[in-house]
Amino acid sequence: MKIRSCISTAVALVALLIGSGSGHASEPESPLEKGMSDTLDTWRDGRYEQLFDQLAHRGKTSREVFVKKMRESTTRPACCWQKMENFKILNEKRTEATVYAKVGLEGTPSAAESVTREFKLTHQEGVWKMQLADVFAIAGVTGKKSGSKRHSKNHSPYQK
Repeated sequence: MKIRSCISTAVALVALLIGSGSGHASEPESPLEKGMSDTLDTWRDGRYEQLFDQLAHRGKTSREVFVKKMRESTTRPACCWQKMENFKILNEKRTEATVYAKVGLEGTPSAAESVTREFKLTHQEGVWKMQLADVFAIAGVTGKKSGSKRHSKNHSPYQK
């Protein structure tokens, strides 16, 4: 009788663990993971104006410059389970956090299909936001102005 009870309990426990494991892969567990996942979805969908609003801004990058640079980039987050893997919270404070994740990529000019690194998140307006600089880095663009002006410092023949 005790053996049947032990076996039933073990089977129920295994079923519970398997059930909770499948939910873990599809649903973010923390507000940090959800914030980052939502940002990557917005980026993947090409909604760059909305993406700009979802980011913690650093520097003087305007919405227009951001949208232009993101449209020029062919890199975007992968879909579904490849979008973000191995998410770990390394450090969390009230308004800042450092997380570690593997972000799957599509359309990269190099052979890299993912980037695995630390990301800084900032808590603003009640949500966790990725840094604009991190999105630019993953997309393979810089925050500097594009074009020939990048390499010159007022060396125009029309200026004195």
